[in-house]
Amino acid sequence: MDAAHRRELGYKGRMKKGPLLLLGVLALAACARPGPEALFDTYLERLERTLDVARPPVDRPQLPRQPDRAGLRLVFESTKLDTLDFLSLSGCEVQITIGKRNSSLGRMASASQRLLLDLEYLRLAPECINWQRQKGNDELALVLREAYLQKQAQLPRRIFLATLGGPEYRALWQRPHDLTGYPANTGPAVVTALEAITTESERWLAGDYRADNLNLELLLSEVNKGDGGALLLALATQSSWLGVADRMLNARQARGPLCLPPLRPAVADILPNVVARFFAGEIQPWSAAVNRRQYQLLPPVLALESLLQSALPPAYTQWQAQRDALLDQWRLAPKRHVHAVQELLAPCTA
Repeated sequence: MDAAHRRELGYKGRMKKGPLLLLGVLALAACARPGPEALFDTYLERLERTLDVARPPVDRPQLPRQPDRAGLRLVFESTKLDTLDFLSLSGCEVQITIGKRNSSLGRMASASQRLLLDLEYLRLAPECINWQRQKGNDELALVLREAYLQKQAQLPRRIFLATLGGPEYRALWQRPHDLTGYPANTGPAVVTALEAITTESERWLAGDYRADNLNLELLLSEVNKGDGGALLLALATQSSWLGVADRMLNARQARGPLCLPPLRPAVADILPNVVARFFAGEIQPWSAAVNRRQYQLLPPVLALESLLQSALPPAYTQWQAQRDALLDQWRLAPKRHVHAVQELLAPCTA
């Protein structure tokens, strides 16, 4: 076989192996953990080698399950507005509001639109009540007044259904598929929207019933795109992975002191370097960014929950309590891990 023939066969062999090699590389890439989990995976691998302990499996982070929609339903007492003679309100601007509310579209309106209709009634009704009294229509004025007081009392619940109990806030807390790019891929829009909704709600409950219909819907659309679920998943993921690291450190601790002076094993010098490089150097910058996001995103939500506390149904308060308890537990994961490292290294620094 001449040299040219051998070169041709070699080229064809490489051509056959090339696609297989590429498929292998792609398969490995597909198996790689997405987002920050890759950082934790590397760190646990280094700890496993350094400590000579088996790495326990990492459990899938569990998030608090949002309450069923049925558990968020609220019952509203009916008013006498449904039975009013529409023509008897002639000359009152609120006539149009009541007409919209009593229409088929009004009865099927979303929670946010029902809130806006009630705010419109609360804003316009006093003028009509006074007008009816001036005309001697005391009975009609009384019906309008009773409806006004009733809607005023119901307002916290209407705000809850349009915000915390609505589909946009529910989407805010949905779990994402993964954390790739988080929290660097977030921005101020959802935080600004949450703050604005809380401010608007405070104003409405204080008796200023002005509302911009389009503005409220735009604010809710920003909430719909929010990252509450990603934040919960990020904190839960960090806690799960660092919890495994802590168990590995504790397993090594259970075998006896790392150092017995004057003996100092190599691991006493390797471990601090591993922690400094892979935990402090790679994981903690991401952890700090998640922590900053937490203190941006949660305050306006917590403020609205506090404002509407009396209107929150039991299903929501149960979820809220579970969420907050888990947040308190998850946010301490880095501190617990640093303590576990210090405990293991303590005999080596005496």
